[in-house]
Amino acid sequence: MTPTPINLSQKLSQFADQWSPKIIASYENCHFKLAKLQGDFVWHSHPESDEAFFVLRGRLRIDFREGAVTLEEGEMLVVPKGVEHKPFAETECHVLLLDRAGVVNTGDASENDLTESDCDWI
Repeated sequence: MTPTPINLSQKLSQFADQWSPKIIASYENCHFKLAKLQGDFVWHSHPESDEAFFVLRGRLRIDFREGAVTLEEGEMLVVPKGVEHKPFAETECHVLLLDRAGVVNTGDASENDLTESDCDWI
């Protein structure tokens, strides 16, 4: 079987909801996810795994208890496991996320309206 390329723009055109990551590929025990983000997320951490953010379009600020990091288009950041963080996007931002399979987007935060424990495949 010949692998098929994944067109990120085409995948992003398939959904409009924000803070609801969609799985587009699997690698080893990790999922590549696309998400559209706007506004404030919740403070959380992922005690058992790192989380990678790659900004495809827009600007993403990730707040930490000790400060903040702003990512521009084409930049990425790995948040180490156990580090509390809170993403924020003033205007809609498109990101590629890399998480361990089964990781809940709100991590160790109490379940809330933004919690996605079972991401859809697109």
